[in-house]
Amino acid sequence: MERFCELKQKEVINVCDGCRLGYVTDLELDVCTGKIIALMIPAENGKMFQLFSGRQEYYILWKCVKKIGDDIILIEANVEELLRECG
Repeated sequence: MERFCELKQKEVINVCDGCRLGYVTDLELDVCTGKIIALMIPAENGKMFQLFSGRQEYYILWKCVKKIGDDIILIEANVEELLRECG
């Protein structure tokens, strides 16, 4: 059993291409079942571009999570499909 504060300290890595996505900042939960729906990670696109466009984040469905280790979370997904505009 992992706590959210422990998940936030683990780096998320995509096993498809070895891409380091960053660290979990938020979760989406199903309040009826208490299950995690998705992990959210801010996308680092460079601060200059963030001034002219909206913030983006990686929205990773829980089914994409393959393994949670001591230091990392391994996912398997197409990174371009994970990116979305937020807030």
